[in-house]
Amino acid sequence: MEMPGEREKHAWRTEIIARRRAETPEEHAADTRALVAAAGQLDVGAWVCAYVPVRGEPGSTELLDALRTAGARVLVPVTGPPGPLNWAEYTGTDSLRRARFGLLEPVAEPLPTSAIAMAGLILVPALAVDRRGVRLGRGAGYYDRTLSAADPGARLVAVVRDDELVDRLPEEPHDRRMGWALTPRAGLQRLGEDHFTE
Repeated sequence: MEMPGEREKHAWRTEIIARRRAETPEEHAADTRALVAAAGQLDVGAWVCAYVPVRGEPGSTELLDALRTAGARVLVPVTGPPGPLNWAEYTGTDSLRRARFGLLEPVAEPLPTSAIAMAGLILVPALAVDRRGVRLGRGAGYYDRTLSAADPGARLVAVVRDDELVDRLPEEPHDRRMGWALTPRAGLQRLGEDHFTE
């Protein structure tokens, strides 16, 4: 039986996906350039978990390259059975191959879910995030099941467009809150209860 929170999340997803589809290639390219510039605010450390954007997600491989230029080794998800994500190291666009669901993945040997624990910074794709840190994903739950393996001190950063940082989203008990949002124009922003007013 579908719960009211699930219906509300579905409505949010439908609206945001429609807005992303309406974005022009020029708008997306401008947002990508701005995100790469904003990534300069990140303290990357030795390892970063990130993602290869698909289907209108903010960012591009240019963002991954910027993380590598800053000195980090970058892990991105690889497809597998439903459940926690496995990872592989991104070493440049020439290391990517087409995989299931239209994703691009490194050809490197996959690493287990526990590899996420090496990262002090985790960039998480999101459809939206609210000022409390509640993240709206696509609904499959891959990241919610994976983030429990992260280092408790890792910085969780939702990457969204500027209009996808909102005041409040529906939240369920299994949702893992983000500590920061990274947006093209506003850059890196701290999230949390003390940053939200009714």
